[in-house]
Amino acid sequence: MFNPSREQVRRFFCDAWKKHLERLPLVGAEVAAADIAARHPEYHNLLTDSESALEKEWTPEGGQTNPFLHLSLHLAIHEQVSIDQPPGIRAAFDQLRHKMEAHDAEHVLLECLGETIWRAQRQGGQMDALAYVDAVRRKASLI
Repeated sequence: MFNPSREQVRRFFCDAWKKHLERLPLVGAEVAAADIAARHPEYHNLLTDSESALEKEWTPEGGQTNPFLHLSLHLAIHEQVSIDQPPGIRAAFDQLRHKMEAHDAEHVLLECLGETIWRAQRQGGQMDALAYVDAVRRKASLI
C-alpha cells in the first residue's frame, strides 16, 4: 500500500497545480489532482506557494480545515468511484449526482468517508466499507 508522507502529499498537489498552470503534461493521478484543485479556488494561492504549504499547520482546534486533507479525500473518492471500490459506491454517487452537481455530491461522500474513518480510528479497527456506502445511500435518499 502506498503511504506517502505529509510532505510528499503536499508537494504532489502543488506540483500538479504548477504543471496545470504552466500547461505542462500531467500524468497519472496528477490529472485528477489538478482538476480537483481547479474546483477549489480558495486553495489556489496556497498551491502556488509550495514552501509555505509545506510548513503550514491546520488544526481542528483552531477551527481550520487542512486543505491537503480535503484535496486528498477528493482524490480518494475519485479513485473509489472510478473502480467502484467499495462495491456500490459508484451507484450511490450516481444517485447523488442526479440530484446535485458532481462536486457537491463529492462533498457528501467526503462527509460520509470522514465519519467512517473517524469511527474506525475511534474503535481501533478497520474502516467499515459497507457502513460508508450505506451512509452515502441514506444521504442520497434524503435529498
